Amino acid sequence: NKKLQVFVSSTYTDLIEERQAAVEAILDAGHIPAGMELFKAGNESQLKTIYKWINESDVYMLILGGHYGSIEEKSGLSYTQLEYEYALSKNIPVFAVVLSESFLTTKINLLGLSGVMEQKAPDKYQTFKSLVMSKIIRMVDDCKEIKIAIHTTLNEFLNEYDLIGWVRNTNENDTIQLSKDYATILKENNSLNKQIQKLQEQLNAKSKEQFGNYTFDELIEILKNKDFFISKKYTQNED
Repeated sequence: NKKLQVFVSSTYTDLIEERQAAVEAILDAGHIPAGMELFKAGNESQLKTIYKWINESDVYMLILGGHYGSIEEKSGLSYTQLEYEYALSKNIPVFAVVLSESFLTTKINLLGLSGVMEQKAPDKYQTFKSLVMSKIIRMVDDCKEIKIAIHTTLNEFLNEYDLIGWVRNTNENDTIQLSKDYATILKENNSLNKQIQKLQEQLNAKSKEQFGNYTFDELIEILKNKDFFISKKYTQNED
């Protein structure tokens, strides 16, 4: 009856379906998924929150695709790598689900090269991937194999490690219902993130529009350096 709390780490926009498959598999195995889906990578305070969640989890699971992820300014490393290395430093059982070349090729055909493979920091990505591949991994060809890998690995961890986990108290709220609620929130959050991504793409396209010889962003920089004086007759007061 012991339920493990499993922290799921990955880059986000390129692995939404894979994360969903992982969460479903963890719930189906009777355990509790945890992750930072509702937080946007971006500051030191959030990194402390992530570390707190990892400390409170029994198992750390990484899904590694083709992206390196958002980079934390001080270290120059991605948040995903910082999470992974932190879990290792705390001797938390760690395993990674790594997308195979054929899996990545399939995703490239659907999302395009830039949507799947690292473009900005390929060297850092390869260094991180080499570290991951030196530890416990499961290579997968599709989302179905992600679920199988999670079921198999969690069963092995239960036998190999003396994990604290959670044991249901009948006087408390039903953990299974809470987990289902979490999955519902995750699906809603996925939908919102897709909308945000679409709006961001529209905004990026808008910023590249030409106004005469200038783009929108170039006009902003030009206008930042100019002063404009408005006649009093066009204002509501003399100030």
